[in-house]
Amino acid sequence: MEKITAAPEGEDGAPAEAPKKGKKKLVIIGAAAAVLLAGGGGGAYFMLGTASANSHEADAAPAEAASSEHGEGAETALVDVPAMVVNLRTAGGDQRYLKIHFMLVPKTAAAGEAVKGKLPAIIDAYQPFLRELRPEDLAGAAAVFRIKEELLTRASDVMGTGKVEDVLIQDLVQQ
Repeated sequence: MEKITAAPEGEDGAPAEAPKKGKKKLVIIGAAAAVLLAGGGGGAYFMLGTASANSHEADAAPAEAASSEHGEGAETALVDVPAMVVNLRTAGGDQRYLKIHFMLVPKTAAAGEAVKGKLPAIIDAYQPFLRELRPEDLAGAAAVFRIKEELLTRASDVMGTGKVEDVLIQDLVQQ
């Protein structure tokens, strides 16, 4: 008598090797997910760890620089320039607007008081520049840098060289 053994069959009569391949795929996908999670977690730890270490160093550096440059406890106050809304120049006559809000960083506390006193003249110097901007001038990564440089140059023209140290843009909205 001959012993007949039947191979296990699936529903369609094909040999049932699919579970082995399915297990291999599952193991590979699980391993890939574990590697991605470990890499993401390590990357987040690295970024957050260095960010917090750098922020402590960055917080200490300006305080030391301010105390050594201006004397102990002297800090310069930022000068807030009111938000301005201007029309942009367009070729087709479309109505486009720019809203910009920024702050001026004076070199010293005394320069800060002088900047506050001459703020109307500084805003008047900004108006022609801002009204001549086109939407294309605001495109790209370098646009904000160019605008900051021009605003700083015009503030220095009004105040004198070395009175205004930087321009901090708070809002720059094109509509």
